[in-house]
Amino acid sequence: MATKDVNDGPRKGQQDFSTLDDDFIRVLEDLVDALLSNGTLRLTDLPPQALEKLNRRKQVRERLRNSLDLLPDDDGLI
Repeated sequence: MATKDVNDGPRKGQQDFSTLDDDFIRVLEDLVDALLSNGTLRLTDLPPQALEKLNRRKQVRERLRNSLDLLPDDDGLI
């Protein structure tokens, strides 16, 4: 008789969906950026709430990127 792994329960499934959701959200952000870049979509086409959420995510990502920038770009090392 096989024993059930603790990580196979409902909590593990919720974690899996959460990870998939995070990945899917990033794909959607990239898709919106691509559609904006090629002119298929305009910012004015988006509902205000969606535009606000996209802008907040971009701001947070930019802050994170800046906080992880450990080496200055002008150091001439590479």
